[in-house]
Amino acid sequence: MKKILEKINLVLKDPELKKKVVFTLLIFLAFRLFVFLPVPAINLTKLRTLFASNQFLSLLDIFSGGTLVNFSVMALGLNPYINASIVLQLLTVMIPSLEQLSQEGEYGRHKINQYTRMLTAPLTIVQAVGIFVLLKNQNIIGSLSPLEFFSFILTMVAGTFILVWFGELISEYGLGNGISVLIFVGIVARLPVVFSRTASVFNQEMVFNTIIFLVLALFVIASIVFINEAVRKIPVYYAKRIKGNRLYQSASNFLPLKLNQAGVIPIIFAVSFVLFPQLIGNFLVNVKNANLAATGRFLTSLFSPTGFFYNFFYFILVIGFTYFYTVVVFNPQKISEEIQKHGGFIPGIRPGLATKQYLEKILYRLTSVGAIFLGLIAVMPVLVSKVTGLTNLVIGGTGILIVVSVVLETFKMVEAQLVMRSYDKFIK
Repeated sequence: MKKILEKINLVLKDPELKKKVVFTLLIFLAFRLFVFLPVPAINLTKLRTLFASNQFLSLLDIFSGGTLVNFSVMALGLNPYINASIVLQLLTVMIPSLEQLSQEGEYGRHKINQYTRMLTAPLTIVQAVGIFVLLKNQNIIGSLSPLEFFSFILTMVAGTFILVWFGELISEYGLGNGISVLIFVGIVARLPVVFSRTASVFNQEMVFNTIIFLVLALFVIASIVFINEAVRKIPVYYAKRIKGNRLYQSASNFLPLKLNQAGVIPIIFAVSFVLFPQLIGNFLVNVKNANLAATGRFLTSLFSPTGFFYNFFYFILVIGFTYFYTVVVFNPQKISEEIQKHGGFIPGIRPGLATKQYLEKILYRLTSVGAIFLGLIAVMPVLVSKVTGLTNLVIGGTGILIVVSVVLETFKMVEAQLVMRSYDKFIK
């Protein structure tokens, strides 16, 4: 506790960090104000009744930070942007020109971000129309004139893009990755609601179940911290070399390979995908066509958050996205070439192809452990419900993972800023 207070004191003394913290908090305040700015023509009483009776919608509302249950102008949240990011990353792997663009440093990242925002617009429109039809089928929204309907869709699109803009502002001028931080804020803002629901169940359950729940919660948090911080250090040696008229002495270093290279990204991607069939099912349930309605009921029952297929599909998606994202962010071929270019080698491993194969073997082993861990965290609510008998654990391991990961990454960024400032003093 003393160390945390010391870090906070150092942050407050640093003018640049203090400015970043204040800016980030102001964006949080603006985001939370937008949450309570509802879209006109929505019957909020009926909407909240619907969310209270539907576990899928409750889960969706947690990740939106309460924007859905209040049906604010940001009701769609960051979902369309995340889906667009997934599509762009898949295309980057498949299309050589995009892959080349992604390797062009700041310019390439800027162009890919621009393409992501362009793709976000049609995805937001499609999701806004889907939400409108779902609300209309539930008699939560009445008939709208063409102008009112256009205004509704435009409001949804504008809300999502304002939220994306907030995220980019935090990434540029604030602390942490803006998109992850906003998802973190949304989850934390809904924690009091989740805890109150869980507490109402505790009153009816045995004390033994409460103890099991608390022990499991502490175990999960400790496991997430351990997995996020676990690193395999691969030693790299550099021989003496002459460059120009200078002689560079031999040196040794290490290549850090994290057990969880992908961080929280696979969970966010998998949530976006696994919720989609349920959303389509809810959309089709109340249509007049009998076949489409039957398909909607089938999808709704098959992808029920407490069902086996939903959790199995979720588990597989998390593992798949973990492997995919690890391959995207860590390229063994490129790393081996860089080591060889600078006259380095891994002890006992030949430079070049052998180094690449060695790194791939270690990377796949580490990723397997990290992917299975993330998958188990994702389906943990169902497992805990089976053990404790508590059926109201909506937030589960996914929310805990996002919260803990974002906090750890933010603290690392603050630590790096403080170290950099201390070096600047010596330079001056």
